Amino acid sequence: MSPVTQIAPADSASALAHFESAFRFETDCWDVHDATTNGRADFVLLDVRSPTLYAQGHVPGAINLPHGKIIESTMNKYPAETVFVVYCAGPHCNGAHRGAVRLARLGRPVKLMIGGVTGWVDEGFELAKGG
Repeated sequence: MSPVTQIAPADSASALAHFESAFRFETDCWDVHDATTNGRADFVLLDVRSPTLYAQGHVPGAINLPHGKIIESTMNKYPAETVFVVYCAGPHCNGAHRGAVRLARLGRPVKLMIGGVTGWVDEGFELAKGG
């Protein structure tokens, strides 16, 4: 028995529920790119890294809001139903999760863009420079 099958996989119904639910919490770089380049962005894209890292390269159309600054007074300018998509550097960074937690605590709808900047570049998409 291998380490892969040492713990049996979930039954199909449980697997379906698990994997379908993931789409409620995350999106990917390809879908964000498609929405933003085709004028269908019905969300606010937040780069939750530092202003320095944002200036070095960010997803086009993203607003820089470091996760530590996601507070009620900062978010008041957005209607309560605004959907936010957050990202950070990539899979090695938990900044996007921190931002998502802060938004969820404020009662804001939020999804994580899996892959972050690393995933964006890996897909072959260009980064914008400057602030």
